[in-house]
Amino acid sequence: MSGFDVCWSTIGVTGDRSCPQLAEHVHCRNCPVYADVARTLLDIPSNPTYLTEWSSHVAKAKAVPDANVESVLIFRIGDEWLALPSNAVLEVAATRTIHSLPHRRNGAVLGIANVRGELLVCIALDTMLGLNASSGAAGRTTVASPQRLLIVGGPMLRVACPVNEVQGIHRVKPADIRRVPATVGNAGMTYSKSVATWREHTVGVLDDVKLLNGFERSIA
Repeated sequence: MSGFDVCWSTIGVTGDRSCPQLAEHVHCRNCPVYADVARTLLDIPSNPTYLTEWSSHVAKAKAVPDANVESVLIFRIGDEWLALPSNAVLEVAATRTIHSLPHRRNGAVLGIANVRGELLVCIALDTMLGLNASSGAAGRTTVASPQRLLIVGGPMLRVACPVNEVQGIHRVKPADIRRVPATVGNAGMTYSKSVATWREHTVGVLDDVKLLNGFERSIA
């Protein structure tokens, strides 16, 4: 892309991730700079050899991705680093006002929030995982000053979970993944399927199917 500022490949998600805007936009595709470049490219007249070049590109044999490499979204709640399969996270949204629900029966249900016109049930993920058990904060979230809402779910259920920090999508290699120790018995392990090493942190990789089942039980 000669003549364009391809900052995403140098300081963005495919570079060294040093761009200060990532703290706000999480991924380069959410950044106005990325959108401006896309609009400019769409306005450029196509090259006469465009179709020939793309025909040659499409005809090339595709590299088979490593099935053991997992794409996950890494985030933080309090001091705990966690991850979810990236296809289970529908959106990373800014924080919203959470309106409490009267006569709620489950302590993990914080209330409801309006996300672009859709009312979503907000779940205290730390309560479900038992991260606040040691603090005696049962039934109350320990997420102080949440910075993001993770919109998690599938076609039949979507919920919002407040988190302190989102690091973005990362590909975890098999060498960095290990089984959850059988000796670990806290509530969070019910929803965990593996433990991964990311930078200097140990990250609990959550089982999205079990987590969605837990959401359904919490809301019922």
